[in-house]
Amino acid sequence: MASPAIPSATSQRTIVTDVMSRVGQTPQLLSARQVATTAKATTYTVRSGDTLSTIAKHVYNDQAAWPVIYYANRKQITDANQITAGQVLKIPAKPAHLPKAPAAFGPAAVVTTASSASSGSGSTVADSTYSGSGGFASCVIARESGGNSQVMNSSGHYGLYQFSESTWEAYGGSASDFGNASVAEQNQVFDNALARGGESNWSAYDGC
Repeated sequence: MASPAIPSATSQRTIVTDVMSRVGQTPQLLSARQVATTAKATTYTVRSGDTLSTIAKHVYNDQAAWPVIYYANRKQITDANQITAGQVLKIPAKPAHLPKAPAAFGPAAVVTTASSASSGSGSTVADSTYSGSGGFASCVIARESGGNSQVMNSSGHYGLYQFSESTWEAYGGSASDFGNASVAEQNQVFDNALARGGESNWSAYDGC
């Protein structure tokens, strides 16, 4: 009985291309995804609507890996929240350990509050920076936000302690305050997190 025919190299490439097109992967994304398992770097051309997180999701299948792309392209990315369609980004191999996200990407916001006219004290400006009262909390603040109480990074983590929205709410933070919370509320949510989850929520990442 005759042996089954073995597809030629050209036929095999055609089959692979056809399969990938059926699952919605463009040649660009297929090439970029190979970076996660090989040592070769490649490039990715930014498209409208892209963010570093969505690109990391495409190329590494891990949106938390966006700092890898950010640090590899520091010469053309000055603000991780702002990339432009048409930019050609380097996509390095995904490292075994992801680098920490930069603490802040822009100037600190200034929060102003006005006292009542009857008090005669005039308006005051609330300090948008806070370094903590020492110990573990101060270490976390320094590593996570640099003391900027209103910073929001490109992966959606907010404030002095860089809570995600879901974690913020899980530890008692007001949903409506996420992204605009007072230092006092942020400290309270942090205290709640320590009471329920311990220092391990941060110590494993910040070295505090």
